[in-house]
Amino acid sequence: MPVTDTRAFYRPLTRELVALLRKLPPDAWNRPTIAGSWLVRDVVAHLVDTTMRRLSFQRDGHPPLGPDPPPQTERDFARFINELNATWVTAARRISPRLLTDVYASVSADLAAFVESLPLDAPALFAVSWAGEEGSVGWFDIGREFTEQWHHQMQVRDAVGAAPIAETEWLRAVLQIAIRALPHAYRTTAASTGTMVTIEISGSGGGTWTLRRDPARWSMWHGAEPQATARIVIDTDHAWKLLFNALSAQDAARLIQAEGDRKLVEPFLLARSVIV
Repeated sequence: MPVTDTRAFYRPLTRELVALLRKLPPDAWNRPTIAGSWLVRDVVAHLVDTTMRRLSFQRDGHPPLGPDPPPQTERDFARFINELNATWVTAARRISPRLLTDVYASVSADLAAFVESLPLDAPALFAVSWAGEEGSVGWFDIGREFTEQWHHQMQVRDAVGAAPIAETEWLRAVLQIAIRALPHAYRTTAASTGTMVTIEISGSGGGTWTLRRDPARWSMWHGAEPQATARIVIDTDHAWKLLFNALSAQDAARLIQAEGDRKLVEPFLLARSVIV
């Protein structure tokens, strides 16, 4: 799997969202989104929060607020993150759409400038937990943050009837980062060493990857394996929605094409590239 460098994409991506927000009529801010119970204004408030958190913790060295007691399981950590997000979103309902936009425009420009200065090979500030990592390389953490900015903007665009983000290179980068959730999603799936599952994400910006069962774990490889035990095909629009928790496993099961051992398909339907 090659390194995916997303640093140069932050600035144009966030500018796209600012331009969209400045044109929204007042009623659009209260439209529902595919992000659960969040309205458009809640998704934007969440982006303001995560952007400020990243700058505070990584650029400015401000100590992050941790749970007390420390989480013991993935579920404990997810609960803490979800509560952190919900607290901010609720408080931000006091803030006007215009001010939310102004704040996001400012902090997202600061974030772009900061990530452009970061090395790819330095240790990450935060491990990418949805990939099962206890320590990550910098480019993966930077890429994870980029996928957050990208998929939340897509949620806003979907809710207000705006055209999806058109830049194919950004979508390709998002999928190259997000697909790295699969070895962790398959971690409890029993299979003999050498078993392989090929995943094809079809359409512009897509690609093909293969999961391989090694003696101690599953690993991810770029490209197809003709002798794979199972093969999954899904289009780019449904792939990103599934991986970012906007498409249920049940709905995804009806939308994919699958061949081979069914038990090797089911973990893919439960894979998520966000903390849930």
